[in-house]
Amino acid sequence: MSYFEDIFRDMELFHKKLTERMFKEMEEIERQVRSGELEGEWDVKPIERPGVKGYVARGRFWSRETPEISKRALEEVHEPLTDVFEEKESINLYVELPGVEKEDIQLNITEGKAEIKAKNFYKLVDLPTRDVDSEKASADYKNGVLKATIPKIKKTVEDEKKQKIKIE
Repeated sequence: MSYFEDIFRDMELFHKKLTERMFKEMEEIERQVRSGELEGEWDVKPIERPGVKGYVARGRFWSRETPEISKRALEEVHEPLTDVFEEKESINLYVELPGVEKEDIQLNITEGKAEIKAKNFYKLVDLPTRDVDSEKASADYKNGVLKATIPKIKKTVEDEKKQKIKIE
């Protein structure tokens, strides 16, 4: 047997084992969905046509059995994921706060920084500019994501002249 025949034989064997394992896993998921062990929005359909065999699975699954999570991990302060986008007139801040109620969120904006506190989440974010109008900032919270819009302060030519420092 040639080198290439060995490679293709090994690949075929690997593919066969992978396919068998995938089908066993999908059959188990289908069984758990039908028995009620897995709950959620689901749709599992087997595909069996000449030359084609597989599954189409759509939805979100969750189990009645919750994984063991240590109390320390639940109580620990986490840094939320954030995105900051600078637009022409404002700065948009997006903060992921899963499982947090709107009433538990505190957002403070001071001199080029945004501070987010919510249950076990904390983050201090450097904004791209210090020239923001925190009094006109707005925020909303939907589907676990806090979106804050922070207007920029428009500088006039006179303001820019005031900031120049003469060097002697």
